[in-house]
Amino acid sequence: MKKFLLVCFLTCACFLLHAQDNVDEALAYQYYQQAEYEKAAVLLEKLFNATKNDTYFELYFTSLIKIKKYAEAESFLKKLIKQNPTKTQYAIALGRVYQENGRLADANKSFQDAINNTPKDEYRFRDLANSFYRFEAYDMAISAFLQGRKLFGNEQLFVYELLSIYRLKKDKRLLIEEYLNALPSAPQLLSQAENVLSSVFEDNTDYQLLQTALLKKIQKEPQTEVYTELLTWQYIQQQDYEMALRQLIAQDKRTKGDGLLLFNSAETFIANKAFSTAIKAYEYILTKGPENELYLPAKIELINAKYELAIAGKFDKLAIQALVNEYQEILTKYGKIPQTLFALKRLAYLQAYYLNDLKKAETTLEEGLQIKGISNADIGQIKIDLGDIYILTKQPWEAILVYEQVAKQFENQPIGNEARYRSARLNFYVGDFDYAKSQADVLKASTTQLIANDALNLSLLLSDNLQSKNDSLALKMYADAEMMQFMNLSDQALGKLDSIDIAYPNNSLIDDILMAKAKIYIKTNELNKAVTTLKELITTQNNSIWIDDALFTLADILEKKLNNPDEAKKLYQQLMNDYPGSMFNAEARKRFRNIRGDNVGT
Repeated sequence: MKKFLLVCFLTCACFLLHAQDNVDEALAYQYYQQAEYEKAAVLLEKLFNATKNDTYFELYFTSLIKIKKYAEAESFLKKLIKQNPTKTQYAIALGRVYQENGRLADANKSFQDAINNTPKDEYRFRDLANSFYRFEAYDMAISAFLQGRKLFGNEQLFVYELLSIYRLKKDKRLLIEEYLNALPSAPQLLSQAENVLSSVFEDNTDYQLLQTALLKKIQKEPQTEVYTELLTWQYIQQQDYEMALRQLIAQDKRTKGDGLLLFNSAETFIANKAFSTAIKAYEYILTKGPENELYLPAKIELINAKYELAIAGKFDKLAIQALVNEYQEILTKYGKIPQTLFALKRLAYLQAYYLNDLKKAETTLEEGLQIKGISNADIGQIKIDLGDIYILTKQPWEAILVYEQVAKQFENQPIGNEARYRSARLNFYVGDFDYAKSQADVLKASTTQLIANDALNLSLLLSDNLQSKNDSLALKMYADAEMMQFMNLSDQALGKLDSIDIAYPNNSLIDDILMAKAKIYIKTNELNKAVTTLKELITTQNNSIWIDDALFTLADILEKKLNNPDEAKKLYQQLMNDYPGSMFNAEARKRFRNIRGDNVGT
């Protein structure tokens, strides 16, 4: 009986103690959450001494820090470190006490002790570094990872963790160093490296830092292709396409490659309008001979690059004729088949708009319609192109007939909307303003944003400039100038635009005339004139429908052609702030962030 009573007593005592612990725990958490750290500390000290639970330790230690009881915390932690020398979290906590108390040298020593006392265990080093990371002691986290590398003798250990910290700190030098350390054994990181570096780099100085580091690496390890690929990317980012090409060719020769990297890079050059550089890339691939599998694709793309270069500005008639001969050679050698349709369509374009041989262009397109096996969409596009030729040959009603035919066949489809817009534009050219406006008003709801925007601009142009006889007559001259520009008669179009204000002073077309002239200057590659004209439009025509278009176009010229990203960034920002509903807003935002160095596309 006495034994039974003793057991009951001990059980009740344990139950009461456990219940008391639960009450203390609940009160401690309550005090801590209510920031009553003095009261919380009393209970948490009791709970930790009773259980040695690290959760209580963290809360107790933090409470002491909050109430600035640094001496008490230091004494408490030194005792724990003496009892548990391998538990690095106590040394870290002591370092934090010193840090809070302004004793930075003591703090760093305690942190370093924690690092030095960590055993050779990869998990323990990660846990240690994460402890530093949690209270933003990033340099100590880096030291922990580097010490771990040294201990294990493995330079590839903790790569991702270090990259993450360097990126967070925006430590460009160490970020570059770490990527160059990691890439040879992990080339799959190249895409990430490009994205991350572009997100932290702020100007050309940063790219120069990367370039210097890469050139040193390439000198020591010329066989490491990933370094050359990153260097090529760096040159492209700086728009130094010729240097990028030089690196690519050197690498291809060194590795006896098949030219694939050059072929893919040439597409990037084309996208950035570096047509001359792309041409050199394709010409290099052709030197590998017809047996190379890229020979024919490179030959085709070479001609296409020449085409893009030829129509990019003021053209050389001899160069155009040489290009025409190359397209004709493709058609003669391979025949008029679906695979050579691209050559036929571009041949017709050059014949019509650059050689002024409209009859040949018309015949070429009619031959295209006879090719067996081409898609309905291709047929529709050829008919639209044929309609354009009819305009040039002064057969407007034939053109309208063709446009309406395609619009009906492809109702509510992009190609159908394009045909209907061409019809509206032609009616504008010939002076049937009412019908042109009715068609444009329908197309404003087009699902194709570009067509909808063009239709809206045409509708507003007509609405704003038919209010008086003077404006209507001026608009007819403007339509004539637009027709001339369509016919690639740039000088005549400029002359007509300049004469509008003379013939009809104080007309309402000032902003439209400025925008039309800017587009002509861009087409003829007279960029300084384009910049001047666009700036005049932006500064003098505040209420124009063309302002957002002008802002984006000017920013594009400054960024892509005149290498002035800082000024371009200001214009993109102005566009975003002042015209949030503009169709250019999304692209402007993307370019603004890219210039500023935000993390785009990652």
